[in-house]
Amino acid sequence: MAEKVMKLEEAFEKLNSIVVALEKPEVSLEDSFGLYQEGMKLLKTCNDSIDKVEKQLIILSENGETNEL
Repeated sequence: MAEKVMKLEEAFEKLNSIVVALEKPEVSLEDSFGLYQEGMKLLKTCNDSIDKVEKQLIILSENGETNEL
């Protein structure tokens, strides 16, 4: 079964919920570590997605020349 690719917006929402959970004082150290690991994986996914888009983005200057970012 193919793994569902998470959209960037979904990943940001999940990262935000992880941050909220980590800020709760009742979260155990074990749970905090698990949330941290999940957050780091999501952060890498976000960075990879943004890098891919940046590489594909081309800016057309006023004189019609193409400049890659």
